[in-house]
Amino acid sequence: MIAVLAVTFAAATVAPWIFRKFQRNAFYVLAAVPAGAFVWLLGQYGAVYGGGHGSTGGSSTGGAIEETMPWIPDLKLEFAFRMDVLAWVMSLLVLGVGTLVLVYCARYFKNKDADLGGFGAQLLAFAGAMFGLVTADDLLMMFIFWELTTVLSYLLIGYARTRLAARRSALQALIVTTAGGLAMLVGLIILGQTAGTYRISAILAEASTFATGPAQAAVAAAVVLILVGAITKSALVPFHFWLPGAMAAPTPVSAYLHAAAMVKAGIYIVARLAPGFSDSPAWLPLVLGLGLATMLVGGYRALRQTDIKLILAYGTVSQLGFLTMVVGLGKPDAALAGLALLLAHGLFKAALFLVVGIIDHQSGTRDIRKLSGVYQSSRALAIVAAVAAASMAGVPPLAGFVAKESVFEAFVHYGADPASEPWGPVLLVGLVLGSILTFAYSARFMWGAFATKPGVDRTPFKAIKPSFLAAPAVLSFLTVVYGLWPDPVDSWIQPYAAVFTGSHDGGTTASSAGHLALWHGLTTALGLTAVTFAAGIAMVYARNFVSRAQSRVPDWIDGDRAYQRTIGALDDVAVWVTGRTQRGSLYFYLAVILTVAFAVPLTALIMANKPIPGGLYLIDPNSPLQVIAAAGIIVGALAAVRANKRFLAVLMVSVTGYGIALLFAFQGAPDLALTQMLVETIILVAFVLAMRSLPPELRDRTGGKYRVVRVIIGVAFGVTMIFVAIYAMGARISNPVSLSFPRLAYEGGGGLNVVNVTLVDIRAWDTFGEISVLAVAATGVASLIFVRSRGERIVKSASVPEGSVGRRPAVGGNSREEASLAMVRKFAGSLADPWLVAGRTLAPERRSIIFEVVTRLIFHSMIVFSVYLLLAGHNLPGGGFAGGLTAGLALTIRYLAGGRFELREAAPISAGMLLGTGLATAAVAGFVPLIFGGQVFQSAIFEFWLPLFGNIKFVTSTIFDIGVYLVVVGLALDVLRSLGGEIDEHFEETASADAKRSWASTAGSAGPVSDETATTVPTTKRTP
Repeated sequence: MIAVLAVTFAAATVAPWIFRKFQRNAFYVLAAVPAGAFVWLLGQYGAVYGGGHGSTGGSSTGGAIEETMPWIPDLKLEFAFRMDVLAWVMSLLVLGVGTLVLVYCARYFKNKDADLGGFGAQLLAFAGAMFGLVTADDLLMMFIFWELTTVLSYLLIGYARTRLAARRSALQALIVTTAGGLAMLVGLIILGQTAGTYRISAILAEASTFATGPAQAAVAAAVVLILVGAITKSALVPFHFWLPGAMAAPTPVSAYLHAAAMVKAGIYIVARLAPGFSDSPAWLPLVLGLGLATMLVGGYRALRQTDIKLILAYGTVSQLGFLTMVVGLGKPDAALAGLALLLAHGLFKAALFLVVGIIDHQSGTRDIRKLSGVYQSSRALAIVAAVAAASMAGVPPLAGFVAKESVFEAFVHYGADPASEPWGPVLLVGLVLGSILTFAYSARFMWGAFATKPGVDRTPFKAIKPSFLAAPAVLSFLTVVYGLWPDPVDSWIQPYAAVFTGSHDGGTTASSAGHLALWHGLTTALGLTAVTFAAGIAMVYARNFVSRAQSRVPDWIDGDRAYQRTIGALDDVAVWVTGRTQRGSLYFYLAVILTVAFAVPLTALIMANKPIPGGLYLIDPNSPLQVIAAAGIIVGALAAVRANKRFLAVLMVSVTGYGIALLFAFQGAPDLALTQMLVETIILVAFVLAMRSLPPELRDRTGGKYRVVRVIIGVAFGVTMIFVAIYAMGARISNPVSLSFPRLAYEGGGGLNVVNVTLVDIRAWDTFGEISVLAVAATGVASLIFVRSRGERIVKSASVPEGSVGRRPAVGGNSREEASLAMVRKFAGSLADPWLVAGRTLAPERRSIIFEVVTRLIFHSMIVFSVYLLLAGHNLPGGGFAGGLTAGLALTIRYLAGGRFELREAAPISAGMLLGTGLATAAVAGFVPLIFGGQVFQSAIFEFWLPLFGNIKFVTSTIFDIGVYLVVVGLALDVLRSLGGEIDEHFEETASADAKRSWASTAGSAGPVSDETATTVPTTKRTP
């Protein structure tokens, strides 16, 4: 089973490339995947029904094949799959119909249709997701596949992205089914926690033990929540409206998702849980009540449609309600009838949807008011459709008749049970009424699609190729075979019915659950069928009267209208809330955030009423120098609050950061101190670069009464956080997990630096998440600055005129300032060899010879030192993060000394490339151990001897650290090129434009500007 899933999803991944080569014929290639899985499924029949061992190598327990693979044991997550009778029968539909639909797609679509590769990949992936859903033996694993089908159905329904109706319908289906899925997730978690296991087979085996007593209420609530998910997925009232809307999808999607697969997911959940939870208090009211209502509403609405696809859509809604009632009744005969009807429905409804696709494809319309004479144009198509529609109506000798007879028989027995009164007879009457409607809309479909209508011109109809008709013809043929020879199907589903009897003996099962047969004699069920046919035929002949009667009945309740009003109300509430919260006031936002941040913990502290822990001290007696660091932090914080310049405020904030780094150093944490110092420095640089676009002074500061409020909120937040930290440290009841880190770092991680080994080995998952966030942050910063691209195409400094970057434009006249600038340029021009490669590009007044000299002296040393920190970090202070920050500061110095072109010379590589390479390196370092039978991010230690270097001890987590190093350097480079180089260029362009306007103004009022006094700014390519 795991192999089938792996192959299916792998084929879906490469599907776009297959379509590039074979175009629409690639659907045949994709169809081979579920076809092969279908053949494999047939080969497992003996293992599933005989209790032997399957060919997959998985063990078989109780007539079921089981395969498990550990995933996250601590969270009780595992890849657990189980192929039992119910899963085997459902897989027949999923894989068999999936194969035929993919074959059908090869002739339905044209080569010129857009995004066929994506559509084929999504359809094949959906088949894999459905197979995973019906075979999953873990509640959470099943939910993952459940939601995967939701997402894929959204993509498939919205295939025609340019059509508003398709996008709206896709979003509607996503919202409804996702809401039900979230409710279902809560129910699954409650059920799993109550049962003490998430294995579905184990829960059902012990359902009677924990479904009573203290756990009864929790289990009942869980069952209701799970049924909510099933109801939304299978489009039961009141959530039935999304399914007809989903008919905006291409017809193959409707045939597969909305007839044979996705909508059956809810039916599958009901059938899966019925053996263990059908006695739950809310089970029968929900299943039978909503099922019957859905059957009647769907049948009624189907008779009002003029689109043959919508007739089938509302008919599907009706049939889904019918199926839910049967499989949810919790009786052996109903279980037998339910699976029989499920298979029959999948065959005839998929065939009818495919027929609709052919009619639409060949005639260009689905409107019964325009279709006329299609039977005369294609009798083969009409025969295929007639067989499927007759099966849907329950006409013998077809599959629908055999299944519906079993359903009537089951509800006749249920109605005769005194315990079911008075609802048993009511349900039976409702089933008969629903079956009459089914017969009527089946006839309406055939009449509307194929009849020759008086007064309507014959519909032009293209000839149908046999390959196009093959898929629905096969399904109709199987419908006939099923009806004439139901014994194989009976043998497939009898073991499932036996679960409700508590016996797995075939004879016992047959006597209690009955059996499928074309003829059972003159029974009550046969009499109900006769009544159904008679009333249905009467409705067909009186169709005009029925139509007029329906038109007079107002739509008091419409699910789609209710949905639209609900969404509209949510939009109105969102606008109201947004207007009162998103005011554009930074003060308001911070006030709300900080107030909530201290009010909630403070309330919890007060309600807990815990004493203050003992052993507190204000100053560590072993480190009195902390007073100096604390004083610096306090002074920096107060100065930042009182500062009236932006630069001064940021500088004072950095003082507090440096003070914290000093505290780390005093407490014996050199790694933290080093990292804090480097982080503060590079953040200070980033702030200063960004603030160049802002006014230097802090204006419009909140004053008056709001200043008092700010002080109160700030003090309250700070004091609350102090006491939260005190209580948190005093609330510890177990030894800190970090006490074992030194031993783990040395024995498992092979390093003496506990901090760095923790980052790259013990808590590598955390670090990988952090560097992923860094990459996202870098991309966010770049996207705020660069409009079109990341600014990676950088002009070489050799192509830039000397002294052109940052030159201050002159407007005219021979002022003293201009004379001074001319002297500076003359002196700088006398320098034959600049200290920096691109230093000559800067205007002389922008250059600092001392800074250039110092930069040239220390840059390479800083790079070497950063590499040393990277490699030595496993045993000494340092690591990839500290090394990357050091390299970033080195690049910062090069940029500050020589400008953006100097930064290009120092780092001619793309920042995005560095970020991607770093993430890829870290990911590879994490997953390579799996190849050798290890765990993700598991480290290996290699010891060897090299000449000159001597004994070398290499730990593979260093490779992960190299990835961290590259990500940090990429982040620094991205910040420098965006907040530094790009803003520099923007300033230069603005200054050049201002200068040109000034020159034009001066020339117009005082004559031409002399070449000696006017300085032009050469136009260069827009690069950071």
